Amino acid sequence: MKTLTVFTPTYNRAYCIHQCYESLKRQTCNDFIWLIIDDGSTDNTKEIVDGWINENIIKIKYHWQNNQGMHGAHNTAYELIDTELNVCIDSDDYMPDDAVGKIINVWKKYGSNEIGGIIGLDANHNNDIIGTRLPEHITCSTLFDLYNKYSVTGDKKLVYRTSLTKKYPYPLFENERYVGLAYKYHMIDKQYKMLLMNEIICCVEYLEDGSSRNMLKQYRKNPRGFAFYRKEMMKLPFASRSFKFRQAIHYVSSSLIGKNRSFLQDTPSKGLTLLAMPLGIALYFYIITKTRIV
Repeated sequence: MKTLTVFTPTYNRAYCIHQCYESLKRQTCNDFIWLIIDDGSTDNTKEIVDGWINENIIKIKYHWQNNQGMHGAHNTAYELIDTELNVCIDSDDYMPDDAVGKIINVWKKYGSNEIGGIIGLDANHNNDIIGTRLPEHITCSTLFDLYNKYSVTGDKKLVYRTSLTKKYPYPLFENERYVGLAYKYHMIDKQYKMLLMNEIICCVEYLEDGSSRNMLKQYRKNPRGFAFYRKEMMKLPFASRSFKFRQAIHYVSSSLIGKNRSFLQDTPSKGLTLLAMPLGIALYFYIITKTRIV
């Protein structure tokens, strides 16, 4: 059995997913499977992938489902993955030629059941690291501590043990398509640290149709998903009061957008939520002013 599954959620990305495929063909280590979760594409993604499967250059698994959003595609991927490790490479991204080999080598040297996985670097197409490098004076950290204790910035690439990512499935809300993926990662943070690898393992591009470019619209269209995420962040035992207060602000805003009249009863921290209400209301008006639902 292969060690790593590279999984790619995709939705109408037939025009760019070939970059990911070409990079996987160039990998110096073939100890991986490529799992494509097609989240309801209506373009010719399936025909393109069928052609790649017939080429038989790398091992490819393809799964189509009705559109559920990125978190729903992740749920399905984690159900299907049976390798020890997994990493998500988005349909508009690709891996450097030696990325799989670096992941496997680090895991074989330092990985164990006491470790959650590996955190590596994202870079842009000019090979410039996104945000900051990982701290050099430590070898392991939780994802939460990287950003909130060690002041790391920018997206990082996460390689997880599959047995862990099968836990904490993302909830699906009717007519919504977004729940913050970090929910699962911070649940894993409660028990496990990650190996730090200051190596680029993914090259990213933020396309105009990507979720990161349309975050305010995501807030407006997916209020229950955002409120769920903020509630879970307020529960984190290792989070500071200031962090939880920021989550409470967003929780108030999302609850108002979702017309949840019982949000004060639902909150895990009534005191913080009451304190956050003025800023949460202000954020609510900002979002509805800056966005429009068609």
